[in-house]
Amino acid sequence: MASLSYIWWSAITRHRDRLLGAAVGFLGVEGLALVVGRGDCPFGPFQAGLGDPVPLFELVLPARAAKVAIPVLAGVTIAGIVAAAARGPAVPNPPRSEGGRS
Repeated sequence: MASLSYIWWSAITRHRDRLLGAAVGFLGVEGLALVVGRGDCPFGPFQAGLGDPVPLFELVLPARAAKVAIPVLAGVTIAGIVAAAARGPAVPNPPRSEGGRS
């Protein structure tokens, strides 16, 4: 959630730095893990093997809402990355000459 928030903050403020790249990369790796897990957390079987069969989102959301949490968060993430890329970095104002015309 922190990476997602940072991406949207960067899109709104047109701020660019390495942390933005790290946030996009982190969420990209997380998305790849979800693709490999066919939409389920790849740690689900590991978690179940430890005796905890309840998925993380079902700990805080009803089962039906937990099922749509991943697609909704994926959409919000993609929209944030597109917004950050489309807006581009902020361009500082050029210095003004003082006095008369140049």
